Amino acid sequence: MEKLIPFHASDLTKITHYRSGEIKFGEKMITVPKGANITTFIKSCPARYVLLGIPEDIGVRANFGRPGAASAWESTLKSIANIQYNRFCKGNELLILGQLDVSEEMKAVENLNFHHIADRKKLSDLVVSIDKEVAHIVSIIVKAGKIPIVVGGGHNNSYGNIKGAALAKGKPINAINFDAHSDFRILEGRHSGNGFSYAYEDGFLNKYFIFGLHENYTSKKVLSNIKKIHSRVRYNTYDEIAIRKHKTFDKELSTAFEFIKNDSYGIEIDLDAIPNIASSAMTISGFSVEQLRQFIHFFGKNQNAAYLHICEGAPDLCSEKDNNLIGKLIGYLITDFMKANDPLEGIINAMEVKL
Repeated sequence: MEKLIPFHASDLTKITHYRSGEIKFGEKMITVPKGANITTFIKSCPARYVLLGIPEDIGVRANFGRPGAASAWESTLKSIANIQYNRFCKGNELLILGQLDVSEEMKAVENLNFHHIADRKKLSDLVVSIDKEVAHIVSIIVKAGKIPIVVGGGHNNSYGNIKGAALAKGKPINAINFDAHSDFRILEGRHSGNGFSYAYEDGFLNKYFIFGLHENYTSKKVLSNIKKIHSRVRYNTYDEIAIRKHKTFDKELSTAFEFIKNDSYGIEIDLDAIPNIASSAMTISGFSVEQLRQFIHFFGKNQNAAYLHICEGAPDLCSEKDNNLIGKLIGYLITDFMKANDPLEGIINAMEVKL
């Protein structure tokens, strides 16, 4: 935990907008007491979910993407602290652990050019060092019986999430990825486009489903590689669901779930799948925010959901007047997951099915 910057109550007070007659998440969320043993506190605190930030875009840069994803963490904190605390969702179920300290790594990449092979190697090496830290922290959270909610950052952090959860559980896990891209590129050095292929190669990822792949941005090589391992890696495309209507969104949710449901699985959300959301690879065509929220609810309600990772949102790439919207969206997604994953909600759903 040496690279973790804990989030304390004094930090939360600074970003919570207090108002008479209202209770905000910021008044109820749990923070790490100063001087506390962090590992022990994670185990003992009553929160079910642990929020971790990774404010970096090094993997994005290594993958020829636009930097900016490092800014999503701060935007998320400001948003979630001011969500209303009520019977629908309770802030005291969430521990804000803090953020990974990547300040040295971010400074090291300021003058690197991803078009230069030597610089790309340096970028990849920095991603590997971040992988180790993410895996370590996620493993501690999962071993403590909690569910990590990770806000990136680039999608390179999928590797650390998967590895950390797999190590904690003592076996490979599955993953469902809501994404316009496969992130299953060749093993050419770590970056945001190959977190899943490295996790698969290293034995931490068992089954992997890509939901909503964009046909125009998936290489023949990747499709060929996936076809060879069809028993463990599958996908559907946005185009066949939303454009050609060969498949339906709801039916594909069930198809994907059947593929991964028998083991613990990570829920990976890449915001570049949503039109006009500022990200490293912004799109003008894709699923709606409402469909993404339905996706998170659908997969979050199963108790095999091991973690939630939301990545690639880049408030710094928004206009100044709209740069709070990425954080607001991530706040919706986090609370959607918490509402769906609540064990009490699962009991109520089961009772409704029986009735």
